[in-house]
Amino acid sequence: MILLLAILIMALFALGFLNALWWLAAAALIFGYLYYGMGGAGSRHRGGGSEYGQYRDDRDHEERLDRRYRRQRRGRWMRQDRRDRQQQG
Repeated sequence: MILLLAILIMALFALGFLNALWWLAAAALIFGYLYYGMGGAGSRHRGGGSEYGQYRDDRDHEERLDRRYRRQRRGRWMRQDRRDRQQQG
């Protein structure tokens, strides 16, 4: 895949001597490969696609959600406990 991409970029670079738009196309391909293809912002996983990296990302995401909504759930539980105590007493 990398070899095919390199050949395409070289061809676009060579065509750039005829029309400068081909150089822009080659630059866009290089940017896209470096930014998204090698684990840039478009890549979701830190672990390079390993199963452990996937697990770690999912675990971290779940921990962030737990921290975010913990206070809301705690308040809801406390309100429910008060209602239960009022109904019993």
